[in-house]
Amino acid sequence: MRVVICGAGQVGYGIAERLASERNDVSVIDTSPTLVQAIRENLDARGFIGHGAHPEVLAEAGAEQADMLIAVTLHDEVNMVACQVAHSLFNIPTKIARIRAQSYLQSHWQDLFSTDNMPIDVIISPEVEVGEMVLRRIALPGAMDAVRFADNSTAMVAIECRDDCPVVNTPLGQLTDLFPDLSATVVGILRGTNLFIPGSGDQMVAGDVAYVVVERTHVKRTLGLFGHAEPEATRIVIVGGGNIGYYVAREMERRDLRAKLRVIEANHDRAVSIADTLKRTIVLHGSGLDQGLLSEADIETSDLLVALTNDDKVNVLSSVMAKRLGCYGNLALLNNQDFQGLTRPLGIDAFINPRSVTISRVLQHVRRGRIRAVHSIQNGLAEAIEAEALETSPIVGTPIKELNLPEDLRIGAVYREGKFLKPTGNLKIRARDRVVIFAKAGAVRQVEQMFRVSLEFF
Repeated sequence: MRVVICGAGQVGYGIAERLASERNDVSVIDTSPTLVQAIRENLDARGFIGHGAHPEVLAEAGAEQADMLIAVTLHDEVNMVACQVAHSLFNIPTKIARIRAQSYLQSHWQDLFSTDNMPIDVIISPEVEVGEMVLRRIALPGAMDAVRFADNSTAMVAIECRDDCPVVNTPLGQLTDLFPDLSATVVGILRGTNLFIPGSGDQMVAGDVAYVVVERTHVKRTLGLFGHAEPEATRIVIVGGGNIGYYVAREMERRDLRAKLRVIEANHDRAVSIADTLKRTIVLHGSGLDQGLLSEADIETSDLLVALTNDDKVNVLSSVMAKRLGCYGNLALLNNQDFQGLTRPLGIDAFINPRSVTISRVLQHVRRGRIRAVHSIQNGLAEAIEAEALETSPIVGTPIKELNLPEDLRIGAVYREGKFLKPTGNLKIRARDRVVIFAKAGAVRQVEQMFRVSLEFF
């Protein structure tokens, strides 16, 4: 696939890194010579210095032969114009744009992004994507990561195996025998820096992070079996009233989630603005690092602090401070990968990487075959993928135990006609089934091949 990426920042670089590693033909455009030089030196991709919306720059980057344009610069308007130019002058089939300003995305302007107006095939709003991820984490206390598949019938949760975890040091096959009615499958284990696909004889040990695909109604029971029976958070403090923090608070009010909310916002005008809009949320003006202000927000009796500022250091320190003041749990937004390795020693229960969330959303549309959803795991070590089986898919009609699947992937669930099916050895996948797969990076291409339309279909 030939892909042109406009923007070489964290997200653009991450997308280019992933696609180039999979031997796609990748060109990256950015106005920063430093960022372009990093692309040229570190990735198997071409870098071009220039404005991503300028026709001559797009032409130099190979837009005439491109299959896809991904516009993820820092400026919405540049991303929008780049897609328009890609459509009007180069007829690029698929155009993806990151749009941050919510004013463009209001429902009564929905005709703006259409072929006749602004031809953008896929719009990605990082604030909405990250905000929804935060809401899922709040709904699943005890999970380090959580994503939903198959019309919300299925979840994949990452669970830390602590010293008191009841299911450690037990072969996975034995766990299946002990809990035969539990609709859950351990599909991956992270041990230190090593991520592997476990077999029935493998065991989890203290310190592992287990990736479990589970029926939605069995999530809380599964977390409890791992020793994570944390109660649902009903008293929440949000540090940061920016786009993401405001989105989370507003959605919790709109969905009538019965939680007592407090938001701490450092910018006075912003604090006043969101206080006027939010109905049941108390907004406090000040720093999330102010111990007195945290106490005023009743942090000592709160269930959860969610740090969502644009400053990683503030998010880390406010999370640590909240725990020491008596807050039960915390969740931090972290952009810097170097900080992510410090979360466990510092006592941060869970974190969200906005870059990873955005890249996952892009990959959903880059992947070939009938791919419905993608979630990147551990900065690209693996992916959780939901794919639809076709009549010509090689996995259709054969018992799973006879499929001879690669060792680096595992089927976690099958969704058929509105029902969750646990992937037993005798289960045969049918056409139109939606299959949730956990695959290490090297096996992703094989997943794509398993769900592509073959020529026999036509």
